[in-house]
Formats: sequence, C-alpha cells, structure tokens
Amino acid sequence: MFCIPLTPRHHAARRRWAAEHRDWVQHDWSQVLFTDESRFSLQCGTRRVLVWRDRGTRNNPAFVRERSQYRRAGWMVWGGISIGGRTDLHIIRNCTLTGRRYVDKILRSHVIPYAGAIGDSFVFQDDNA
Repeated sequence: MFCIPLTPRHHAARRRWAAEHRDWVQHDWSQVLFTDESRFSLQCGTRRVLVWRDRGTRNNPAFVRERSQYRRAGWMVWGGISIGGRTDLHIIRNCTLTGRRYVDKILRSHVIPYAGAIGDSFVFQDDNA
C-alpha cells in the first residue's frame, strides 16, 4: 500500500484557496486553463502490482496479480481544458517529460498562446508537472 497523506499545511492551503475562490462566477472560471498529463503503455514499466479485490479482502494474496516488468515504449499525453475551449492534445513519445521538454513543447507551444488569447487575467492550473 502506498499513500502520501496531506499534511496540516496542505489542508490549510486547500481551505484558503477554496475560501478565496468561493465567490467566483463563470466569467472568473473561464479565465482558468486546467491541464494534466497521463501515461499510456502496452506493457507496465512502473513496477506496480495490480490488485483486484472485493471489500474486506484487502491484501489477500488470491487477489494479487503481478504485471510484466518489461519496459516497452509508451506515450504520455498532455492536454488542457477551460470553460471556453481546450488545447490541442500533445503526445510525448517514449514517456519522457523532462523539465526542458515541458517548457519547450508544452508551455511555449500550447500554454503561452492560450494565455495570450485570454489576456492578463489568465490563470494556469497545472497538476504537478
């Protein structure tokens, strides 16, 4: 089992953010670009164990199935959405998203042009890339 618990500081920051944005209307949210990325592969290269189970059967070895550890080529995809539109889907081959590649291929190619269309009130909401 693997979990990263939220600290009291995380909880406070989330509450503060929610309080600051509770009165936003659709126009305010239309200035926000939400983005995320996902990895796709035909073979698992994450060294994770896949578990299918019913309630009450936690960690029962009968429900544990190991996947292949063989690393194969895969793809990572990145995209963004907002109330008023979306970015193009960007495909990153071989699943390698370095900081430099993120700046060159995603921020410069997709986010900055999108921000320019929105204007000075643009908000970029990224998911930990």
